[in-house]
Amino acid sequence: MLHDNLILILVLLLGVTILVMIGHKLKVSYPIFLVLSGLIIGFVPGIPHIFVDPDIIFLLFLPPLLYEAAWTTSWKDFWEYKGAIFLMAVGLVLITSIAVAYASVAFIPGFTLALGFLLGGIVSPPDAIAASTVLKGVKIPKTINSLLEGESLINDASSLIVFKFALAAVITGNFVFQDAALNFVVVAGFGILIGLGIGCIFYAIHRWLPTNENIDTVLTLLTPYFMYIVAEHFKVSGVMAVVSGGLFLCSQSHVILTPNSRVKVNAVWSATTFMMNGVVFILIGLALPDIVAGLGSDYPLKTAIGYGVGISLLTLVVRFVWLFTTSRLTRLVNKKTRVRYQGMTWHSSVVIVWAGMRGVVSLAAALSVPLLLTDQTAFPLRNLILFITFVVILVTLVFQGLSLPFIIRLLKIPENTFKLSEQEQSSQIRLRLIDRSLERMQQNYQSQCIHNELVVSFKAELERSLVDKKNAVQAMREGKVDLQELKVYKEMMVDLIHIQRHELHLLKKDKNYDDDILREEEKRLDLEELSSNGKLF
Repeated sequence: MLHDNLILILVLLLGVTILVMIGHKLKVSYPIFLVLSGLIIGFVPGIPHIFVDPDIIFLLFLPPLLYEAAWTTSWKDFWEYKGAIFLMAVGLVLITSIAVAYASVAFIPGFTLALGFLLGGIVSPPDAIAASTVLKGVKIPKTINSLLEGESLINDASSLIVFKFALAAVITGNFVFQDAALNFVVVAGFGILIGLGIGCIFYAIHRWLPTNENIDTVLTLLTPYFMYIVAEHFKVSGVMAVVSGGLFLCSQSHVILTPNSRVKVNAVWSATTFMMNGVVFILIGLALPDIVAGLGSDYPLKTAIGYGVGISLLTLVVRFVWLFTTSRLTRLVNKKTRVRYQGMTWHSSVVIVWAGMRGVVSLAAALSVPLLLTDQTAFPLRNLILFITFVVILVTLVFQGLSLPFIIRLLKIPENTFKLSEQEQSSQIRLRLIDRSLERMQQNYQSQCIHNELVVSFKAELERSLVDKKNAVQAMREGKVDLQELKVYKEMMVDLIHIQRHELHLLKKDKNYDDDILREEEKRLDLEELSSNGKLF
């Protein structure tokens, strides 16, 4: 049994990897391609059905995916847009849940208000991974990324809290709004406190115990699970615990991790979360056959599809109205908010609305609905809720995901004029760093700058680099460097690095050079190439 399950898992992982490569070849974002592939594979005769256990998704996949998202989120941007993020991640989730609840009662026979809120809590949170993957390679203002990333960190927590309260209302038959609102604050607040508390413990371990890059990497992999499990044990929000703890440790990464640890941690986490996301998205597609089979004869397939498409359109309309209304009202009411929305245009709002694609959290929540109530009767309309959830995921992920890059190109979103370009920011930052190094050398190493040939040579190199960077910034300000020249410069730098790497491989055959030294040189070239691909100066 164990042997068969292991083979199935390995085949699944290999299949995900191959499908992602095919998706890249076809220029289709891998979440969309994997869902469609899983959908097709699931209906192939003879393919074993894979049961998606929601507990596995919540416990195994959700903590590291949330933690990685928190770790890569800019705390500065998160804090700058905190008001807008809160309105989207909490306010929009609640409004969407209310709209879905009352619409379900009005248009779907047999739905109660509690079941409507249950469905609303399930379909209200957009999936950040899908949006970020679809937007990868598409040029958009930083404001859009900041708002989408911030929303994705919090909305899972608020939607799951709504879901749990609605589930309890269905099972017990009791729902008191005041109690639910108070419990909402308590569950979220204590989740944050537990996340920060465990974050402080791991901060102390990283900071004051003798770790290395391997230990640091293992510790970062363990951290989100401790945060999530401890919070859930005390019946508070594990999602908020992971997010708050992740944001705290991310802000201290320069203190608790060495450069080597940071490089290794980033590499391990990048590969781990990529594979986890791939598995989750293909499982969404593979789950459909069982969901369709469970629908039975209670509801015709066409009718159930219509309900799902209707709920999908409703979530899109609510997101559109909420974003456009709140962004304009806050500009009128609060002058400080104008600064936070300074980079927002109507083009940006359209993209944020269209990026509201549903994904893994919605599916896991729907699957976690129990089969039976406490009196051992069947949970009402469970199969229909599952099917509607899948249709919402499919419509928003595939339709909106495939059309989003086209919409962005069509809108021609204007650049933020109140901020410097990425190239200028990078150049000016490096100017400051070089300038500060020269100041320190002049203050603390004045004698060595005259008598030590190595120091003299390094100082001269810094001074030449300082002049080069100043000339580059000046050229960009005066418009002397266009995008084509920047592209040529970047291509030349990458080509030179490739030549050096080729020469390095030739030197590996020379017995006069140790492999350790050659590997370090290869690592340096890899980092330089990454820098050249990401920044031009």
